[in-house]
Amino acid sequence: MKIAITGGAGFIGSNLARALTNHPKITQVRVIDNLSTGHKANIADLDIGFVEGDIQNAELLDQVFRGADAVVHLAALPSVPRSVRDPLASHEANATGTLQVLEAARRAGGLHVIAASSSSVYGANPRLPKHEDLITAPMSPYAVTKLATEAYLGAYHHSFDLPVLPFRFFNIYGPGQRADHAYAAVIPKWISATLADEPVTVYGDGTQTRDFTYVGTVCRVLTDALLRRIVEPRPVNLAFGTRISLLDLIPEIETAARHRVRREHMPARTGDVLHSQADSSRLRTLFPTVAPMPLEEGIFATVDWLRDSVVGAAPS
Repeated sequence: MKIAITGGAGFIGSNLARALTNHPKITQVRVIDNLSTGHKANIADLDIGFVEGDIQNAELLDQVFRGADAVVHLAALPSVPRSVRDPLASHEANATGTLQVLEAARRAGGLHVIAASSSSVYGANPRLPKHEDLITAPMSPYAVTKLATEAYLGAYHHSFDLPVLPFRFFNIYGPGQRADHAYAAVIPKWISATLADEPVTVYGDGTQTRDFTYVGTVCRVLTDALLRRIVEPRPVNLAFGTRISLLDLIPEIETAARHRVRREHMPARTGDVLHSQADSSRLRTLFPTVAPMPLEEGIFATVDWLRDSVVGAAPS
């Protein structure tokens, strides 16, 4: 089986590429990434085909998709704050980019397209847990682009009979997630700060809740979806209904890092969702054997990776 990954040099994409190259039923993995948020070093040791370029380039997409059986579309410009600062860039990368991927999948003979949406589409809808039939209420341009992503997948399924599967990702974390940029996610940013004996920044009062999902679990679901060719035009939550506040996350990091976490509070950020928790019923129907990584184990693995990556980057 031959798989193409857009955004395959990023955090999730490189973890997925690694998982697929280690699977006996996957014979080829190709990656396209413009390296705007991904890093070639993430995949440097993998036996894959890599094309540096943007998904807006139809010719490059045709090159990467040629002969493939399926594509996992992960290329995106992430971050709610980034989208608030530059809505047009987020729209072009995420919404128009998805349209380019779907057109290329059609030209390639109707590839199976699995794509990443986001729990941010639920936005201001206060109901918990979040099930996929809830009314969406995006609070940021980023969330709108992800709603457009999954809507385009559904439309291409119904209009062109394209086999699709849109996943709503919920706060994915784990090894490979970098903390050295302005839009870093909370877990690597807080772990990195703690390891450096620096205070963590808590936006708002810290009672916001999240449904964190370990990247290895996500990769297992994506791999299973590819191998069994799961087709579902409706969005599917890829999370397991766990819920922890950001303040309650701090002791988990302290235990794993064996270091006290100092914190400083800043005003809440525009567009941030207060509470997030998935209803995983649809996911468990489609993937009945999947078992999530416990948060405690996932935090330990992430701390170990970040500690090793900092040591490895230090001058000798």
